[in-house]
Amino acid sequence: MIVFPAIELLNGRCVSLNRGRIEEPSIWHVDPLAKAKAFAAAGAEWIHLTDLDGVQGDDRNAALVQDIINHCETAVQLGGGFRSARQIAEWIDRGAGRIVIGTLAVFQPDIVKAAAKHHPDQIVISVDVYQGSVMSDGWRKPSAITPEDFIRTYENDPLAAIIVTDIDANVGDADDSLALVTRLAGVAKAPVIARGWAQSLDDLSRLKYVPRVAGAIVGRAFFDHSIDLGDALALARQAREETASFV
Repeated sequence: MIVFPAIELLNGRCVSLNRGRIEEPSIWHVDPLAKAKAFAAAGAEWIHLTDLDGVQGDDRNAALVQDIINHCETAVQLGGGFRSARQIAEWIDRGAGRIVIGTLAVFQPDIVKAAAKHHPDQIVISVDVYQGSVMSDGWRKPSAITPEDFIRTYENDPLAAIIVTDIDANVGDADDSLALVTRLAGVAKAPVIARGWAQSLDDLSRLKYVPRVAGAIVGRAFFDHSIDLGDALALARQAREETASFV
């Protein structure tokens, strides 16, 4: 399993959002590039980088994103407001290892399918779920699409991964979130990455025993030190035991 330490950028700063509320960010007083380098130095294979200003169509973080890609010395999985094939191709050319696509994948799947064929194993779709529906526009708008149907739309496309986010995770039961990830991983053909609920090493241990779950994106817990990145990476690299250690 791969652990993806996450950095969310808002106006050049590292933040964490509570259930996607961009108007109420938790601000971390650290330099984003230095944090990315620290994650890489700890042994992270990937960094998951989200440009929250980009979600709103603002490119103010573009130079900072480029610096992180160029200098953090690990692969970057980049999301945040991709709305065209041109944007996708541009950031792949600029060094992003993977591009994460949410809203465009909901409303214009043909563009995303074509991008996946043109950039095999570099396109990731984000399945953001709230109360049983797929959300779009930075988690602000519900769609009429179920997460299962959304995933099946891309079952024949060469995606690098599918990110499953339980937007209820911060207020709901962790068991419910794990059940959602487990159910959707059973539908997906591409590897699934869970986002939004792993708050402890025990949560990561449980994920290791879910078939087709290939990774976990962890943000806030690495910033507030609820989880040590070194411990998380060591856990992720351990072979699965016949009996889960958390039972």
